Amino acid sequence: MSDSHDRLSKEPAGAPSDGDDPPGHDRTAAGGGPPDERRPAAEPIRAVPVRHWGRWIGVLVVLGLLGALVQALRGADINWGVVGEYLTYDTIIEGAGKTLWITLVSMLLGVVLGVILAIMRLSGNPVLASVAWGYIWFFRGTPVLVQLFLWYNLSYVFDTINLGFYKDEMNDAMTPFLAALLGLGLNEAAYMAEIARAGIQSVDRGQTEAAHALGMNNGRTLRRIVLPQAMRVIIPPTGNEFINMLKTSSLVYAIQYTELFRAGRSISSRNLAVMEMLIVVTVWYLILTTVFSIGQYYLERHYAKGGERALPPTLWQRVLALVTQVRRPRVGAVAPSGPEAVDPGESGADASGGRTR
Repeated sequence: MSDSHDRLSKEPAGAPSDGDDPPGHDRTAAGGGPPDERRPAAEPIRAVPVRHWGRWIGVLVVLGLLGALVQALRGADINWGVVGEYLTYDTIIEGAGKTLWITLVSMLLGVVLGVILAIMRLSGNPVLASVAWGYIWFFRGTPVLVQLFLWYNLSYVFDTINLGFYKDEMNDAMTPFLAALLGLGLNEAAYMAEIARAGIQSVDRGQTEAAHALGMNNGRTLRRIVLPQAMRVIIPPTGNEFINMLKTSSLVYAIQYTELFRAGRSISSRNLAVMEMLIVVTVWYLILTTVFSIGQYYLERHYAKGGERALPPTLWQRVLALVTQVRRPRVGAVAPSGPEAVDPGESGADASGGRTR
């Protein structure tokens, strides 16, 4: 007979086996059971931050490049006094104002006409859809500078302009401002048409069907249901197009419109400070784009209400978060997981939160 059989025969009758402890009996707490079943107290885990040596190397490389750039600018033949003097020069400020004005009105024309073209493109009418497609094809396929010269030199084709309620010589009617407005605005409309079309198509078809079931016509459904939801998709690329329009407006100097770049060029032709005036113009473009980039961020944040549970933080909140954030992870004991994570003092509750009987 084997040893296991002898051991079993010597156990008194009715003695519980290793797996037959009565309910509520804790063998570990009583000190019973084999030594390998006794669970020692969990030791605290010390968190050690990971060393990111690649980040430090990248920081050193960037700082080295910035230092080299600063050193190069210090050694360059640039009169920084002239730069500071002409930053607030009347001609420069007037040119910046005209740049802002032509950008705003051209973008307004492009947005309004682009939405109309997008609706025509999505229309079931083949004539409207074809006309919209042809418009987008032409203006997206030709450079902006060529379009500006086409409008500015329209007098070579038409001597007069006759709209019924307005008649004038083409040379007098087609001013540099009007040529710039048509060249920039009509070209922008082609791109805004595709942006608006993508935004409209991003709205679930069920929204339109539900509006029609409530008795709303197509126009009201578009204004009240589709476009407000599509704005969340339309706003980001539209803001990017506005920034691009602000910079593209510098091309209108070629048709004699005195915007920011032409104002800087006219001054540099007199004082021969070519590089200094280019730096002045660059600083003003950076100021304008920065201001409108901040406005674009808050506009996107406003229209994100319909798609985000929590709104993105404001710029001021981001700055505060960067200042107050903890740079190093907290080092200390980490609570163990598993059955040993239960507080031994809570003997009246089990791990699931229920009461034991």
